Amino acid sequence: MSIIIKTPEQIEGIRKSSRLAASCLDYIEPYVEPGVSTGYLDKKIEDYIRAHGATPAPLNYHGFPKATCISPNNVVCHGIPSDDQILKNGDVINIDVTTILDGFYGDTSRMFEVGPIDDETARLLDVTKHCLDLGIQQVKPGNRFGNIGFMINRYAKSKGYSVVYEFCGHGVGLEFHEEPQVEHIARKNSGAKMKPGMVFTIEPMINAGKPKVSVDNADGWTARTIDEQLSAQYEHTILVTEDGYEVLTDLHNEY
Repeated sequence: MSIIIKTPEQIEGIRKSSRLAASCLDYIEPYVEPGVSTGYLDKKIEDYIRAHGATPAPLNYHGFPKATCISPNNVVCHGIPSDDQILKNGDVINIDVTTILDGFYGDTSRMFEVGPIDDETARLLDVTKHCLDLGIQQVKPGNRFGNIGFMINRYAKSKGYSVVYEFCGHGVGLEFHEEPQVEHIARKNSGAKMKPGMVFTIEPMINAGKPKVSVDNADGWTARTIDEQLSAQYEHTILVTEDGYEVLTDLHNEY
């Protein structure tokens, strides 16, 4: 399967959906506090998405039961929000939002702190965010996708952390998951060459301990670290431009 080059009209649609997805994370931030359930946060985001004329892509995707993925502490990804899962001081959670607006997809996630967190947890979050930034800096026409994962893995390992290899970034825009797979551990100068009009996510999952994950047998979705140590993740949707990149889910002109 080949990597889709999006048309200018498609890119504009993906840009709008991406900005909506990003705005969901800004919207929910004040509600992330001790005593709140992840089910409550999920419902708030779903209502916000629908109020803006869009639908949440995860809902019923291969049977996933909720509108967002909310992954606390040692949950690496695909956490299922629940009214029984109550946040407490010191927790960290990843909230992953994918919107479908007028048929176009936008996908983003970030970490949220629940009350004050300890220094070691803060360090993991900082390193993970920098891993995403290093990956994004590799996006330009002619560069190879493997260099994204090479830079991410080299930096994470230098800080004493490990990179999850069982999940990766992906093409996005016209479907939820498209080609290519964007690996966060890769050999230098490996993989396909990037071309203008390609749109994909970079979403490194960085573990404080071992890289391997275990998927919950009961729900078939929740992926946890095998050693129960913390995991963190940040994600953006990226467009390859003629001379570099545009971060479609960046509402704050960070890039």
